Amino acid sequence: MSGAGTETEAVEQANTAFYEAMERGDFDALSDLWLDAGHGEISCVHPGWPLLTGRGEVLRSYALIMANTEYIQFFLTDVRVSLAGDTALVTCTENILSGGPAEEGDDLGPLVGQLVVATNVFRRTPEGWRVWSHHGSPVLAESSGDEAEEPGS
Repeated sequence: MSGAGTETEAVEQANTAFYEAMERGDFDALSDLWLDAGHGEISCVHPGWPLLTGRGEVLRSYALIMANTEYIQFFLTDVRVSLAGDTALVTCTENILSGGPAEEGDDLGPLVGQLVVATNVFRRTPEGWRVWSHHGSPVLAESSGDEAEEPGS
């Protein structure tokens, strides 16, 4: 019997594969992980970007990101999976380390760290779980190293 645990693991694997394809810069693998047009319109919001809809717009955005990112690594924390029939919701924090094209004479541009809270919605298809929607929102860092004051203190 395939229980919820097995399905949860399958969704977690699909979510991990999504980030691993980005890390490798594997556009074909990333494209295969998104829902195809016959199963519904996909959507994506990258941090600071407008809403993108449809395979053309969404996949173009990833091609652009990959073309301008020499190095990217995701450390996922706070991963939570919720299942409802043929739909799965994954929330997580993307701890991102990335570097752009190299400055003159350098092998790699400066590395930048960023925190993004993401929501990934998956749909079950005959081929497995596929990304239906991705929404990433930046986590704003504290402006100083001091602990934030509690209200009223």
